[in-house]
Parts: sequence; C-alpha cells; structure tokens
Amino acid sequence: MKEIVEYIAKAIVEFPEQVNVQQVDGERSIILELRVAPEDMGKVIGKQGRIAKAIRTVVNAAAIKEDKRVMVEIIE
Repeated sequence: MKEIVEYIAKAIVEFPEQVNVQQVDGERSIILELRVAPEDMGKVIGKQGRIAKAIRTVVNAAAIKEDKRVMVEIIE
C-alpha cells in the first residue's frame, strides 16, 4: 500500500523526488505518512480535499484484502 500512495503522489506533484512515504505498522492498522514539498501540498490535497479523499479511498480498497485499517496522513 505504501507503493500505491507513493506512485499516485509522484504522478501529481511538481517535485516527485521530494515525495516520501513512511509506514507505521500497528496490530490492526497501518498509518501511511505522506510527505511532499510545501509547494505541492495543494496539489496532493486538492480542492476541498478531493484528491486526498481519493487517495484514501484507493488505499482503503487495497487494505480490504489484508483485513487492516489504513490511514493516510499528509504531512508537510
């Protein structure tokens, strides 16, 4: 799932080399911390959070197979 978030983020940002995804594993959940360049924050979040919501939806669909809860946090 980390790779999915990284792939999507690199496709939409202006500085793909600054995209970094850290995975924090819990017992029943996974937290994915997405870091991008400050200039790219708006592109990753989107108008009214639509892009961020779409990324979370795709990741949650992938997480169903592993029976885990996934949270995507966008960090500057």
